[in-house]
Amino acid sequence: MPESVSFPAADGYALHGFAWRGARAPVQPRPIVIINSATSVRCRYYERFADALHARGCDVLTYDYRGIGESRPNSLRALGASWLDWGANDFEGALRCAMAHFPDQPIYVVGHSIGGFVIGLAPSAHRIGRIFTMGAQFAYWRDYARGMRLGMVLRWHIAMPLIARLFGYVPAKRLGWMEDTPKGVALNWAGMGPRFEASLPDAGDAPDRFAKVRAPILALGIDDDPFGTVPAIDRLLGYYTGSERRHLRLAPDAVGEAAIGHFAFFHKRFEESLWPLALEWLLGQRLPASLPGALRHYPAR
Repeated sequence: MPESVSFPAADGYALHGFAWRGARAPVQPRPIVIINSATSVRCRYYERFADALHARGCDVLTYDYRGIGESRPNSLRALGASWLDWGANDFEGALRCAMAHFPDQPIYVVGHSIGGFVIGLAPSAHRIGRIFTMGAQFAYWRDYARGMRLGMVLRWHIAMPLIARLFGYVPAKRLGWMEDTPKGVALNWAGMGPRFEASLPDAGDAPDRFAKVRAPILALGIDDDPFGTVPAIDRLLGYYTGSERRHLRLAPDAVGEAAIGHFAFFHKRFEESLWPLALEWLLGQRLPASLPGALRHYPAR
């Protein structure tokens, strides 16, 4: 069973999450796997996947970014939080927690959606040994799936920032969208352009931090994911120039499914069909001999 954990972000903000320790049949050396959530998705969503990692011999750390779930303050209106905070401060805090409390263990990371983007924002990201991402991108609207682009723009780039400015945050749970979301995060998302550093205030040297990441990356994209399209995932992978990158494209019918989309990968029903892609990559940097999809390979520069 996981235990509740608390640790400070790099700027001191108190973050909360869960840790799985001491697997019965540890991989040698036992890795610590950090799971980075999608935007405004609670870390509890990934518990079944964390259980599977733990059963395979990993220690696991999940946590909520500031403003979300276990790390939500009493009032979101007063919280200044952005995607930069989630990466440079919150994920950086998770990395420091892993280094302090799981010393001498290799650090691997799973990033879902924006969780694959915030990896590169952390100053200590060069300490990561392997990365697996699912649908990871930074929500540039022209990369959305063509048939769904108009509706997504209306919701995420027009309605969401208007609601954020009106209420001081996005009451997304009442709208049936996701967890309530800090205003700064909503405005980051709504204003994203083709180059994130041109769209995010105070991005500074963030692209240089991405280039310092050396961990090999397996980026999974699902064909019916309206966020994680080929150009969206490749746009993000283009920043990780110091890493050997593999972009695996998978159609739902390749694993006997009618639909998977942006979120279902982490549902337990995919434990036998899809999760081994992530587990084998993280534990052995291996891919199945017969892949259920098409693979693109981008070498480190």
